[in-house]
Amino acid sequence: MTATESAPTTTHIGARKLRKEDPKLLTGEGKYVDDIHVPGELWMGMVRSTMAHARITGVDTSAAAEMPGVHAVYTGPELQGMGLWAAPLPCAWPVTEDMVNPPHYPTAVDEVHHVGEIVAVVLADSRYGAADAAEQVVVDYEPLPAVASIAAARDGDDMAHSDLESNKAYSWPLVPDPEALDAAFASATHTIKAEFVQQRLIPAAMEPRGVLAVPSPAGGDITLYSATQVPHILKVMVAATTGLPESKLRVIAPAVGGGFGAKLNINPDEILAATLAHKLGRAVRWTETRSEAAFSTHQGRGQLQTIEVAADADGKLKGVRVHLDADMGAYMMLITPGVPLLGSFLYTGVYDVPAFGFSCDGYFTNLTPTDAYRGAGRPEASYAIERAMDLLAAEVGVGPDEIRRRNYLAGGGHFENLETASTLVFDSGHYAPTLDAALELSGYGDLRAEQQRRRDAGESKQLGIGMCTYVEICGLAPSRALAGLNFGSGGWEHAVVRFLPTGKVEVVSGSTPHGQGHETAWSQIVADKLGIDPDDVTVLHSDTAISPLGLDTYGSRSLAVGGVAIAMACDKVIDKAKLIAAHQLEANPDDLEFADGSFTVKGSPDMTMPIQGVAFGAFTAHNLPDGMEPNLQEQVSFDPPNFAFPFGTHICVVEIDEDTGEVKLLDYTAVDDCGNQVNPLIVEGQVHGGIVQGVAQALWEGASYDEDGNCRNPSLLDYLVPSAAEVPSMKLGATYTPSTSNPLGVKGVGEAGTIGSAAAVINAICDALSPYGIKDIEMPATPARVWKTIQEAKGGQS
Repeated sequence: MTATESAPTTTHIGARKLRKEDPKLLTGEGKYVDDIHVPGELWMGMVRSTMAHARITGVDTSAAAEMPGVHAVYTGPELQGMGLWAAPLPCAWPVTEDMVNPPHYPTAVDEVHHVGEIVAVVLADSRYGAADAAEQVVVDYEPLPAVASIAAARDGDDMAHSDLESNKAYSWPLVPDPEALDAAFASATHTIKAEFVQQRLIPAAMEPRGVLAVPSPAGGDITLYSATQVPHILKVMVAATTGLPESKLRVIAPAVGGGFGAKLNINPDEILAATLAHKLGRAVRWTETRSEAAFSTHQGRGQLQTIEVAADADGKLKGVRVHLDADMGAYMMLITPGVPLLGSFLYTGVYDVPAFGFSCDGYFTNLTPTDAYRGAGRPEASYAIERAMDLLAAEVGVGPDEIRRRNYLAGGGHFENLETASTLVFDSGHYAPTLDAALELSGYGDLRAEQQRRRDAGESKQLGIGMCTYVEICGLAPSRALAGLNFGSGGWEHAVVRFLPTGKVEVVSGSTPHGQGHETAWSQIVADKLGIDPDDVTVLHSDTAISPLGLDTYGSRSLAVGGVAIAMACDKVIDKAKLIAAHQLEANPDDLEFADGSFTVKGSPDMTMPIQGVAFGAFTAHNLPDGMEPNLQEQVSFDPPNFAFPFGTHICVVEIDEDTGEVKLLDYTAVDDCGNQVNPLIVEGQVHGGIVQGVAQALWEGASYDEDGNCRNPSLLDYLVPSAAEVPSMKLGATYTPSTSNPLGVKGVGEAGTIGSAAAVINAICDALSPYGIKDIEMPATPARVWKTIQEAKGGQS
């Protein structure tokens, strides 16, 4: 497999097809959780803590219980005493054997550990009745010191959990060769040390989270509708947490309006809905409000990063050393402790680094728990190494493009299955062409000339050009590798492909979409493989009764694992169909060719049979080979041999008004390589969305907390989420370096834009302000922060 700069296409794979799932969503036919209603349903209203850390000394529910339409009010101790759950909420990634993991129950019992933690639950006839009644519950607290930052947690003067002796949850090292690392820094001509802050981010999917639990009239079955990315994992974890039989649980993720990692958890509301519905024999539901989202859904990022790089006189890297202090929040959620480690292997970036070391300390704070958010550890890694590379370029006295060229793996040339200093084996790469294409597409030379013209003219609006060349790890698999990281799940994915008697095809996917376009892309794969029309393919997903096997969608794994499983199932269908066709054509199977949906005997073009005809014959079973089972259906569980490693180069152009600090995004160029593309239109949409989320972290977004652990900006009035008006049209390009980890040669792309963009933006801002000696600015680079940084720099020059 070799890299190309032109898109490889077949009949359907590689075609720019509109998404077939969109008409249902655009016309209102698609149903989200909040659109589904059941007679007699009860709404949950959550009584949430107003304190970040406190003992609960009393809960008075009497006024709430007397309100019209209220059926019950339960406090935390009452719910605990009812035996509704068998275990605390799960953490599936205990990263070390001695990791500290305080029990996290759906409701607090005697102590709260973050603002928004559930203290009591109201059940009422309507959502507004439940909300009104929840406000009438009076909770008495005895305040305890709040640990409201990583620095405070690290200092250890106060404990985030009063029964713990330390705020440190774990220490995790990755230093393959300590002696080589020490020698690299000892012999270096240039060393750079930098500290960066990855601020907390509040996910803001278009659809808030929601859950509806519906019990069967008899038999104890529960159907759980949830706005989740992970229905299969949710089913297992609800059973494990509540003690409800897994065989009695059915989880359905209807239309899901975005996830970005924020909907991959096992949340208190889901456990409460399932257990209360089971106990009461009535449907129980809840839908998150925007004002709740900052407390009821986990947050992203939350790290203090220290990175050191060592280089020779020419700027060639000799070693990279990284330490993180990571904010776990108040509790360990499903993969909270592992999120910082997802990026641990990527702090060497796309570069040939002989020696590498990484360490991470996780700390508890009295803030909303953190967990996966688009990119999950990899944007943080890309940010640190790409910021450091710009600092190294300035130190050596070369351009940011040149410092990268000097350090690319394989000299920037094409490679396959290359082991890096972090012990990962990159499946494939070809980094120089993405840089070359991005420089050309952005008009880099002209931009630098315009930048110099403005500086020479003394203009107040300065131009900044920043770049990032990133690599990411995606296609979360293989299972054995995840076992080595102590991850509590496998990495395989399941698919079923079946022909119906009428010649149409049903695909059952264990990978569950929430906006990625699975139905379209999977139809293209199947149509290409089987030689049929994509419109003749129906994709079934997101319901554990229809698709009982699957590991769902996160970590850019859908195509590289789930899509490949579908392609492999198609191959098995063709293999079986060939045996049937050979039998009915009275030919040797080895003499049959399959193309354009038909089997033909070599040398006898008149002897042909369409695969739909084979499928009908398999259904009637009138004339099958001896011992062959009827019907044309096959299934595959695919467990890849390696991760997939997409990469790319992003270039950002900003204009900074020195008088106001305003940063205007003028232009953005992205050249990404995600291997072979199934649908370039979907790829471009994913890249667009990812870029905007990374730019948002760089310029606008960030959860701000006071010293008492109160979020200062929990609503969209104060938390700035960008709209289309803030983002220019983007210039997108692509190269195509097939993955060696799967037979389709595909890699993920859902998180690529986020991984490349934040560093590109901040590099651009620092580039614009470099005449003032400004080397760094903390995210988000708000006008106030930029203006203050400029003024301080000017004061230092006077």
